[in-house]
Amino acid sequence: MRRIASHYALINGELRRGIVVEVDDLGTITSITQHDNIDALHSVEFYPGVLMPGMVNAHCHLELSYLRGAIAEGTGFAGFAREIGRVRGAYTNEERLHAASVADSEMWNEGVEAVVDIANDELVMPIKERSKIDYLTLFEAFGLMLQTPDAQLSMARRSNRAGVTPHSTYSLQDAPFRTIVNEGSHPLSIHLLESEDESALYEHRGSLCEWYQRMGWECDFLHYGSPVERVARSLTQRRPLILVHGCMATARDIELLRALSPTWVLCPESNRYISGIRPPVQLFRRMGVNIALGTDSLASARRLSMVDNMRLVGDDMPLAELLTCATLNGARAMGIDATKGSIEVGKRPGLVVLAGLDLHNLRLTQDSRTERVV
Repeated sequence: MRRIASHYALINGELRRGIVVEVDDLGTITSITQHDNIDALHSVEFYPGVLMPGMVNAHCHLELSYLRGAIAEGTGFAGFAREIGRVRGAYTNEERLHAASVADSEMWNEGVEAVVDIANDELVMPIKERSKIDYLTLFEAFGLMLQTPDAQLSMARRSNRAGVTPHSTYSLQDAPFRTIVNEGSHPLSIHLLESEDESALYEHRGSLCEWYQRMGWECDFLHYGSPVERVARSLTQRRPLILVHGCMATARDIELLRALSPTWVLCPESNRYISGIRPPVQLFRRMGVNIALGTDSLASARRLSMVDNMRLVGDDMPLAELLTCATLNGARAMGIDATKGSIEVGKRPGLVVLAGLDLHNLRLTQDSRTERVV
């Protein structure tokens, strides 16, 4: 048994003092007790900062880790999409595998316990299957020329922890989109409202529309009128829904999708890297939606760091709420909150210490970092 404590612990969405968490050799929490004077206790490991469960990265593209630094910052949305297509074929499988392995280790060491990972092929699946991290892999269907998601469905069937999802509302024609969102029970993860170009496409304008016209690509889904209307009118059954980015979301958008009970996943470092747009955190909070956090890929981030993304959101919400977004909310979106995401007896969530805080004001600083302790 290990007995672990910190200045604060994240318990039931609150930061509490005097908490000692006991775990067994398998990392299962066996007791949670509160004490007036931890210093007087014997055999307690004390770590400065906040004791929290392992984090859940609710949106990642591990397979793109080989693109670290390959795409310049500030390209804008359409420019970034074009650059991905230009550079992604210029690397060997060995380079791709090595980069994914390094990124997986970095996430584990930072304290990431589980990941919703978006994939286009199976190359890095062995890394995820060997990893200490719990991965849910969603093979994304992508491309206006794609008629059926047969290849993605075939890849998903070869894994116990995989499914298929549309990439977005702008990159897939109507028939395959509807097929995917209405088959199966695993979570869907859809890039939504990352930039103004997405909504502009449905109005036959903007850089995305101009790019498609130059390529001679036609879209058979613009009659929905908007990306949000397309999602709302395409899903005919209730299932876990993860909406990623949401930078351009309005109160009307959020209300239109409320009946689907989505989790909105913010990836502010990726948004900063590509366009400089900030997600409307306060709007999401006022509307009472479930907010989780993700890192996106190393094509659009300097690091796969949950702390970096928390820091970019930090001024917009209290620390306890922010840490809940990085842990329990993501676990709920993945459907693993029975065992992960919170410090509760019987769970095996991993334990992480968030150090380098302004403990007086309970705020993140530039020195804030996480250290895995279980």
